Order: sequence, then structure tokens, then C-alpha cells
Amino acid sequence: MTTVNLNEKFGQFNTHRCCHIIANYNENDIIAIKFQGEFPFHLHQDTDDFFFIADGVMTLDLDSESHAVKSRKLFVVPKGVTHQPSTDKECRVLLIKPKGEPNTGDSKTAAPKPSISKFQELFH
Repeated sequence: MTTVNLNEKFGQFNTHRCCHIIANYNENDIIAIKFQGEFPFHLHQDTDDFFFIADGVMTLDLDSESHAVKSRKLFVVPKGVTHQPSTDKECRVLLIKPKGEPNTGDSKTAAPKPSISKFQELFH
């Protein structure tokens, strides 16, 4: 067994909006993403959308409300709720998504999710 150093994982890439799988948990991918700017409004019909803000502040706009989610806080968007993440400054975020779930809820518009996980190398 080994631990995952989040600072090390975030240090392995410089791109924004590119999802990187850093570990697996049951049938879920744990994803690190550096985010800046405005992501399109989207929804996930069959799954909740989990956001943990590791560093920075992210605004999550939902249908009729807005939430500022600060460092070390998490927010879960219920399935079927349209939402839009945005931030003015770079924000480091962990996502937990079922394997194969596109980050936009639609595989045609989803970003790729390369793995930077030693867990996958060890156990798969």
C-alpha cells in the first residue's frame, strides 16, 4: 500500500480543465484537476457530482442559486441538477466520479482522463 501526495500529483501537470486520475476507490475514479475560468453549464443524469476544493475558491452556480466553495470544503451537486463551476484564479480540485462518467455528463464533450496513479500500475 502507498499514500497519495496531493501536492506531488498537482505538480505533475500544468494544464487547466484536464482531469487526471490519481487513484481508484471501488468503482470510482479520484481525479485531480486544476481549474480556472468558466466551465459550461452541464448536468449528470445518473450520478451526483462531487467537488473537494484542495486549494482556492470555486463558485458553483446551480439552476437558481450560487455557492462559493473555499479551500478544504466540499460540495455535492445532486444528480439531474444543472451546474456551472467557475473561478477567477487557479483552483485545485478533487473530483470523485464513477468510472467512465464524463466530466460534462456527455461523452461527446468530455475531456480525456489520463491516469497518473501508481495504484493502477500496482494493481491493474
